[in-house]
Amino acid sequence: MDTVPSSVHPRCAICPHHCVLAPGKLGICGVRGLRGGQVVALSYGQSTGLALDPIEKKPLACFHPGSRILSYGSFGCNMRCPFCQNSGISTARADAPPPAVPLPPEDLVAHALSLKAQGNIGIALTYNEPFVAWEYLMDSARCARRAGLLTAVVTNGYVAREAWEAALPLIDAANIDLKCYTEEGYEALGAPGGLGIVKGSIASAHAAGVHVEVTTLLVPGLSDDEDAFREECAWLAALDPGIPLHITRFFPCHQASDLQPTSIKLMRRFKQIADSHLARVYLGNV
Repeated sequence: MDTVPSSVHPRCAICPHHCVLAPGKLGICGVRGLRGGQVVALSYGQSTGLALDPIEKKPLACFHPGSRILSYGSFGCNMRCPFCQNSGISTARADAPPPAVPLPPEDLVAHALSLKAQGNIGIALTYNEPFVAWEYLMDSARCARRAGLLTAVVTNGYVAREAWEAALPLIDAANIDLKCYTEEGYEALGAPGGLGIVKGSIASAHAAGVHVEVTTLLVPGLSDDEDAFREECAWLAALDPGIPLHITRFFPCHQASDLQPTSIKLMRRFKQIADSHLARVYLGNV
């Protein structure tokens, strides 16, 4: 099992929160804690969801289109989005875990291999934030690589640079959520400095040759400002106008059940803005 070195233990080195972990204490993500004096993912190999999905559902529109991928989810997350669609697992903690099935990396990959005849190309670490179980991500991706399978991640990108860059050589594709385009917005989601960090994750993954697609959920009051969105699209275009951007419709859920769904009119307006900068723009949940 991999561990990211940290100059000061017990301090977690996986995400920008850098939680200091006393014995019996969990990080903000709810799953990282001490075992044998090392900071590890206590959710390692605990599967809360497993499904063979169309690749487009991740969403990855331009990565082996028409194929399928075995999606694995666990629990825990290092952000606190009030509009989370998977809050049942994202907010779960290792000291009160949700129902889960043990699934070591070798078993995950063996199951993925058994599905090749159904069009499966690999594994996708998704549903909750996969990087909070960084060790499992690394072990599974390494095992998949040896088996000739591909690895995709669906992530918020709010990951410490060292942990992120250590994982990139093992990742073939990533859909990265760009939650909003203001630091104030990320602060409200419990991710201080998040805009700069997530932009850095997108840029470094793209530079490393990972197939990158970006998703922005249009949440009222957070990511539905046209000027900020125009800046986002211009930044992505400066990086690479061919990066696919998914503009996704918000529906009320979790702690944001009092908000209205994103209007179709606004979705179309934002697509027009994105189309003026980027070559591949997709609307989701419409």
